[in-house]
Amino acid sequence: MFSQELWLENEKKCTVVRKSKQGRKCQELLAVALGVIVGVKGSWLWPPLKLFACSQISSLVRRAVLTHNDNHFNYDKTHKFKVHTFQGPHWCEYCANFMCGLIAQGVRCSDCGLNVHKQCSKHVPNDCQPDLKRNKKVYCCDLTTLVKAHDTQRAMVVDIFIREIEARGLKAEGLYRVSGFTEHIEDVKMAFDREISNADERLETVHEVLMLLPPAHYETLRYLMIQLKKVTMNEKDNYMNAENLEIMFGPTLMWSPEDSTLTTLHDMQYQKLIVQILIENEHVLF
Repeated sequence: MFSQELWLENEKKCTVVRKSKQGRKCQELLAVALGVIVGVKGSWLWPPLKLFACSQISSLVRRAVLTHNDNHFNYDKTHKFKVHTFQGPHWCEYCANFMCGLIAQGVRCSDCGLNVHKQCSKHVPNDCQPDLKRNKKVYCCDLTTLVKAHDTQRAMVVDIFIREIEARGLKAEGLYRVSGFTEHIEDVKMAFDREISNADERLETVHEVLMLLPPAHYETLRYLMIQLKKVTMNEKDNYMNAENLEIMFGPTLMWSPEDSTLTTLHDMQYQKLIVQILIENEHVLF
């Protein structure tokens, strides 16, 4: 019979042997992975070689994870619920029960349109899928809302800007330092906000509105747009493009029914947008 002390000593020796074999096995595997033969005499290479190998393997793992995330991304997003008064009978889309009452029967997510009871909103999972029809802004918009609405991994404006800079702006003097004109910056921001919607759908909507005009108004506007289109075709000589013309004719052709300076200033951007669409698409709209 072995004494307890002798048994413990023997167990320690066995443990050391096992660890030694495991360490040797790891050494051989890493050496093979790096294409290096490590013998007994070359054991002095093991500590730096181990550090180098571990760093390389960690780098490979990180790249693999990033590649996986680049192709499979899914961001959780909480719903943005607001109290809402529903017209007519409505049922909760979470518990499927009727929403009682005449006013403020429940809440609606302003990003995806989900309708639920107020008490049910506390149990709804973070699975909001923003709808582009409800989220027309690119700037001054929550980043997660933006990427989920466009089904992208990151804000698409970042991808567009970087592509443009790498294509024709890397050698530009003062890149990222010299600021652009405020008016041009606002025009670019407005353009992104406009392009959330489909261009064909936008033209179709404008055309439907034009069809509602009285005949005299329609014919006068059509004739004027034909003339302004001719002006833009001679831009090299007259220096008048659609942007210049829209600034001049916007307030003349469209004005707010409210006699308010603040409302007028707010409507100017839309006036310019509509006139630009009319001029550039004159041959399609009329």
